[in-house]
Amino acid sequence: MDTVVITGASRGIGAAIAREYGEHGDRVVCCARSKDALDAVASDVREAGGEAIVQRADVHDEYDMERLMETAAREGGEVDTLFANAGVYHGAPGETPLAEESYSAFDEHTQVNGRGVFAAIREALPHLADDARLLVPSGSIARDASAGFGSYAASKAFAEALVRQFAAELEYPTAVVDPGQVSSELTNGMQGRDPDDVAPMFRWAATETDPEEIDGAVLSLRDWKSATR
Repeated sequence: MDTVVITGASRGIGAAIAREYGEHGDRVVCCARSKDALDAVASDVREAGGEAIVQRADVHDEYDMERLMETAAREGGEVDTLFANAGVYHGAPGETPLAEESYSAFDEHTQVNGRGVFAAIREALPHLADDARLLVPSGSIARDASAGFGSYAASKAFAEALVRQFAAELEYPTAVVDPGQVSSELTNGMQGRDPDDVAPMFRWAATETDPEEIDGAVLSLRDWKSATR
C-alpha cells in the first residue's frame, strides 16, 4: 500500500487523484482548506477500497505543511508520492489581464500556486521513501503566454521553475504533469476533460514512468496516451 499526499484534494484534479488511488487500495493523505469537502472525498476513497487520512491545511502556511507531512508519516509511514496540487485562480480564465489585476490577486496566485509548491515539497523531504516522486500538476499556460491569464499564468510558470530547480538539486524524481485543459471549479466551467478521466495519468506518472526520464520534465497527455495505448 503506497502512501500518497495530495494538496488541494477537496475538488477538481486533486479529488480525482485521491479517488483513483482509492480504487487501487492505497493510502491517501488529503489536505485542503475546506474540511467538509475533504471529508466527502475521503468517503469516496474509503468506499473505493482505499484508506484516507484527512487534515485541513493551507499551503500558504509552512507550519500547516510541516504538520501535514508529519501526520502522513506518523499514520501512513514514509511518503511514496507527493502531488503538490493546490491552486487558485481569481477571476474568469482568459479575462484577467496582468496590468489590470489587483495586488491581492497577484499575491494570492503566487503564494498558493508558487510558494505553496515550494512549501509542500520542502516539508515533505524528511518523510519521503527512498523511491518517492514529487509531482506538480500544471498546464501549457505556464510555458506559452496567452493574453488574459495574467498572474495566474506567471504563478504556474513559477511552479514549473521550482520543479526544474528541485529536480536539479534533489535525489527524488520531480516533474510536472500536464493533462491538458481540464474542466473544474478552478477553470470556472471552461470546456475541458473531466478530472476523473485524466486521474489515471497522474498515477501512471507516479508509478510507471522511468524516474530518470521524468526528472525535471513535463509529462503531457500525449506522453501518457503513447505509453499506455
